[in-house]
Amino acid sequence: MTKISRGWFVFGTMLVAMSLFFVRGESGIAHAASTSCGTSTSSSTSTSTGTYNPDNPNSYYSETNPGTGCSTSTSTSSSTSTSTSSSTSTSTSTPTPTPTTTGADSSGNSINDLAKQRFNQMITNRVLGTVLLGINEQVNCSDCVSAFGSAGSFSAGIHGRKSLTDNLSLLAGIAYTQYSEGGYSVTSAPITAFALRYDFVDWGSSRPFFDIGTILTPYEKVRYTRSYTTSLGAVSLDSQTTASNYAVYGRAGWMSRLSQRDEVAASVEVWQLWQRVAGYTDPAGAPLNPFDATIAGGTDRTTLVKVGGQWTHLFGSSVEANVNGGWVQSFGAHSGIVATVTGNGTVVPTMGNQGWFEYGGRLGFRITKGWVADLFLNGTAGPQPVGNTLHGGVGLRISY
Repeated sequence: MTKISRGWFVFGTMLVAMSLFFVRGESGIAHAASTSCGTSTSSSTSTSTGTYNPDNPNSYYSETNPGTGCSTSTSTSSSTSTSTSSSTSTSTSTPTPTPTTTGADSSGNSINDLAKQRFNQMITNRVLGTVLLGINEQVNCSDCVSAFGSAGSFSAGIHGRKSLTDNLSLLAGIAYTQYSEGGYSVTSAPITAFALRYDFVDWGSSRPFFDIGTILTPYEKVRYTRSYTTSLGAVSLDSQTTASNYAVYGRAGWMSRLSQRDEVAASVEVWQLWQRVAGYTDPAGAPLNPFDATIAGGTDRTTLVKVGGQWTHLFGSSVEANVNGGWVQSFGAHSGIVATVTGNGTVVPTMGNQGWFEYGGRLGFRITKGWVADLFLNGTAGPQPVGNTLHGGVGLRISY
């Protein structure tokens, strides 16, 4: 009985020990299995193995690696933290606009100034041509030839007259000229002129006369200036091209021999002028030219009517003097300019009717019989585009 009771005691002790083992193990497992979730995650695992010691039934030991005498505990901790911050800031700044260049209107207006330059060119060419037709000489005189040179506008040439019959005379001349005025400049311009004069000498000392003639400038080099203003500054452009001038006229007048020393005459002249200018563009490479222009080839034209008179007087026996003048009025003036201007498109200037005064004079000194040294001048006076001009020179005239 005692043995049985001892066996049962041992058996019960083992059951209690096993129960304590399992209770302790479940507690550890439950503790390890607790998990806290959030931004941090931690897990822990602990494993123990209990082994019964037969020599000491009331004790046990745990080992993970048997035979090492060490207790091993493994703990795994994992912590994850995620933070996302998103901030979007959009700042939009309006760019400073580029200033718009102004001055297109001024560039367009400069084409009108070109038209004025070309009108002046036509009139100046005609004034210089009339010198070749003897404008500073008396209506009726003997045959002569004169060589001359002038300044103000440089001109050098010869002109004269030749009686073909008692009533009909030929007036003719040729010259090389260079002149400039109001923004343009003409070089290498040969001028020729000739006319026929019919003088009714058989009517006596007071009689009518008639002229018909032409002035021709078939070729000339010319430079025009175009200026305008912009918000970036002033622009000035010089463009080169070629031109030609043609004129025809008719004159009807009345002259009187008041004495052996005096001759007076009054007349009316009608002129038709043409000027052909080749096309050109603004010069390339200009430092500032935002509103450039292209000028097409074209023909300027106008009709002129002049009402004037003259007086020639002999002082003593050796000094001749002539004064002449008249009012000139233009009609139907037309500019041949058709310009294409950046910012303006096509620009066609218009020319109104113009009026101005023309004058001239000569002093002749009789050196010897048939030889006369002359001082002469011719000019215009009036508003632009003709304006005030003056051309003077010297000549040596031979009568025969």
